Amino acid sequence: MNTYQLDGVDPELLNLLQLDGELTYKELAGKLNRSKTNIVERVKKLRAEGFIDRYVALVNPQKIKSIFVAFPLVQLKSHGKSDIEGFKQQMNLHEEVMECYHITGNFDFMLKIATSDMITYNDFLRDRIAIHPQVGTIQSFPVLSQSKRLTAYKV
Repeated sequence: MNTYQLDGVDPELLNLLQLDGELTYKELAGKLNRSKTNIVERVKKLRAEGFIDRYVALVNPQKIKSIFVAFPLVQLKSHGKSDIEGFKQQMNLHEEVMECYHITGNFDFMLKIATSDMITYNDFLRDRIAIHPQVGTIQSFPVLSQSKRLTAYKV
């Protein structure tokens, strides 16, 4: 649990950084009507407190010719804490698993998996996911197209 309390400027700062992580401290200071020193200190504090996880470049997946994305839903055979944690740990080992969500409903997990093509996806699903001893049912949803992709959470 974070003990640091965001003030009126911090949410605006986080929103700006989420939209453009390349903004300089000077540019941020101008947009927020603060001094550059104030912004530098705020960013350091937000990083130290875990509000800023890391900076990345977002690659446009439509520009990558050999990419296949699917969202498989996974139902476990049993739902003990060790089963759930074990599955999470296994998913963290695979670079093909872009995202892993523990969800509620008929399935236990929703994954986002990216491979080079459908054949590779099928092989990965069969040889890496389905072999997990707690996996019961898998239902896949291949992506045909993407119409919206946001990465910034409104703070």
